[in-house]
Amino acid sequence: MKILLVEDNEMNRDMLSRRLQRKGFDIVIAVNGEEAIDMTEKINPDLILMDMSLPIVDGWEATKTIKANMEYRHIPIIGLSAHAMSGDREKGLAAGCNEYETKPVDMVKLLKKISQLTSSEM
Repeated sequence: MKILLVEDNEMNRDMLSRRLQRKGFDIVIAVNGEEAIDMTEKINPDLILMDMSLPIVDGWEATKTIKANMEYRHIPIIGLSAHAMSGDREKGLAAGCNEYETKPVDMVKLLKKISQLTSSEM
């Protein structure tokens, strides 16, 4: 399964991509929201992990743009954010995220959400 990991923090990106690759996922990286939109169109991923605090185009706008496109609207997006403020989850879901996970990422919870959203066996 192909996952587009959108993360501008190199340490978070490396840690998440390595852990997901060990679980057998094919990981493609984007480092900002503009790249996320471009990569979605190029690779048509099975799922997107979208950091919400991104340079150039933030995760909120990138998610809205991807979900506004009929061709890519079906792709599940899990919003990732270090912001655990009240209302952030709702804001992510309103932007078009199917799920929302706070950082640092709990891999067990994240893998469960990935599985639920893609109905795939791990």
